[in-house]
Amino acid sequence: MRLSTVILPIHRWSEGQKIWRRAEDLGFHAAYTYDHLSWRSFRDEPWFGAVPTLTAAATATERIRLGTLVTSPNFRHPVTLAKELVSLDDISGGRVTVGIGAGGIGFDATAMGQEAWSSKERADRFGEFLPLLDRLLTQDATTESGTYYSAVEARNIPGCVQRPRVPFYVAAAGPRGMRLAAEFGQGWVTYGDPKGPAAVPAEQAPAVIAAQLAKLAAACEAQGREVGELEKVLLQGSTAEKPLASLDAFVDWAGTYRELGMTELVIHWPVPDSIFANDVAVFERIATEGLAQLS
Repeated sequence: MRLSTVILPIHRWSEGQKIWRRAEDLGFHAAYTYDHLSWRSFRDEPWFGAVPTLTAAATATERIRLGTLVTSPNFRHPVTLAKELVSLDDISGGRVTVGIGAGGIGFDATAMGQEAWSSKERADRFGEFLPLLDRLLTQDATTESGTYYSAVEARNIPGCVQRPRVPFYVAAAGPRGMRLAAEFGQGWVTYGDPKGPAAVPAEQAPAVIAAQLAKLAAACEAQGREVGELEKVLLQGSTAEKPLASLDAFVDWAGTYRELGMTELVIHWPVPDSIFANDVAVFERIATEGLAQLS
């Protein structure tokens, strides 16, 4: 099992770079950031772009993997996103992972003036977005005409450092998303029950993940893949569980999800006076000692 972190893009780089370097020093497998234009309680607070932040992080670090968790069609187009990902993969020396999902109904879902998409339209768009992004990242030139997204002789030369392309970690809970994860994903991402932490008591949260894993296994079988081929990534912070309260709490939590089959846990870097407020000293102990204490 691996341990990674999410660093929100809320810091001016003079301060932010210290956090990304510290994440590498602490031994995290990867450091991700959210790809939003703004997000929840941070709407009227500083919030910077994901790809520029990751590009800066790539130049400030040497070993840690970097990625989005997650990007989506909310304000992205496959043609321009592909170009940015090829560039970021090159700058980082092949350390990029693309967490990607269908998007939601957050502030950036309508920031470009569009009407809010229904859940069906988000799924329809994602079903077109992800295959096109895959082709753009694996071909020198791509022409594709779709209902929502098209490309006309879009070039991506020399392509990704990682071959055949940067890995996709597909965030999915429903059947259509699971099928896309099984077809295109090198990993699958969940944050628990999509209804949110108020809907599921902490003691029932593992059962939700177990049910999702069963659906993922069925989707992989339908694609002729072994579910073991995919990384299974759990993003902490959207359930009623409190694994960052103490080192022991983390060890219990991590052990539960390791037994279920999760292969990577992602914890939020502490942000004071927010839903991600946690003791930094405890967080750093978890980073350096947590997984080693799993029996």
